[in-house]
Amino acid sequence: MKKDSVFNPWEVKGDVDYGKLVKEFGISLMEDLPNVFSKNLLFRRKIIFAHRDIQRIILAIKNKKPFVMMTGLMPSGKFHIGHMMVAQQMIFYQSLGAKIYIAVADVEAYNTRGLSLDGSRKIALNEYILNYLALGLDPKKADIYFQSSRSKEAQKSNAYYRLQNLLAKHITFAEFKAIYGEITPGKMVSALLQASDMLHPQLPEFDGAVPVIVPVGIDQDPHLRLARDISQRIKSKNFIQLSSTYNLFAPGLSGGKMSSSDVNSYIALTDSKEEVERKIKKYAFSGGKDTLEEHRKKGGNPDIDVSFQYLKFFFEQDDKKLEKIYNDYKSGKMLTSELKRITIDKINSFLKEHQRKREQMRKYLDEF
Repeated sequence: MKKDSVFNPWEVKGDVDYGKLVKEFGISLMEDLPNVFSKNLLFRRKIIFAHRDIQRIILAIKNKKPFVMMTGLMPSGKFHIGHMMVAQQMIFYQSLGAKIYIAVADVEAYNTRGLSLDGSRKIALNEYILNYLALGLDPKKADIYFQSSRSKEAQKSNAYYRLQNLLAKHITFAEFKAIYGEITPGKMVSALLQASDMLHPQLPEFDGAVPVIVPVGIDQDPHLRLARDISQRIKSKNFIQLSSTYNLFAPGLSGGKMSSSDVNSYIALTDSKEEVERKIKKYAFSGGKDTLEEHRKKGGNPDIDVSFQYLKFFFEQDDKKLEKIYNDYKSGKMLTSELKRITIDKINSFLKEHQRKREQMRKYLDEF
């Protein structure tokens, strides 16, 4: 990373060199997946581009054996289109037989971002969980919980917090520093709790010895490395090593990583059609040329154009249509204004239906 860049699980600033991070973190590029994965846009287009030990998940799917997808949410702001990547994976893995564990990281939000537990709970319910349900998550096949209050069943809750304390014995302060760089007691507690989040589905009080896959952005890999390392040091538990996958960051409207703290860097799933149009027209970084004449002659660059990237990541399911848009824009046949119009219409068509489903699902929030 460049000197002015920041890259850690709590903050990302500057350009991200994925190739360098793959080598540095020791993860593998995604190759030769079974055909069922091609049905998912994120795998098909290599937006999910790398992994650790996905083979054991593939084997569980092939043999129709139980497995878990574990993920978490940071309740720190609006649910935006970047958050859809993990939600879409939840629904995909559910369709393949997975049970989904979702940790609301309210303790981490308290320790690292200064958010109150009550505030985190409201954000989690009204933004994240409501959107998960509207996107198609089946709550009957999911275990959604808050880190501050794991379960009403004492046996389960005790096992979860006991594991966190057991994990603490198997890591040193020097190892924390090596993994995270700058570290505080609050971040140490949060990291150990996240390790417990990832590993506890394998405890007998939960689903027992089943493989667990954790899909993350590559900035979250330090948490995976910590959990994987510690898990193999607790000989009495005999944990199956965690599997993980890594997705590209959905770009913010003006480039860089999408940030919940900047309302003009993302499209929220509650934005009105007018807000979507304003944000795309005003803020979406363009790969077009400075003048109409130059654009027609030299073409645009869809690889850096945010409107095209949103079509690629989320809103154009048809690969042939996406390819035509790519070629037309790159050749200069399609203008930036035309590309933005396509993207605006696609997003608003999606949000109109999604927001209708959100209101339908609101009645189920009391269950959480």
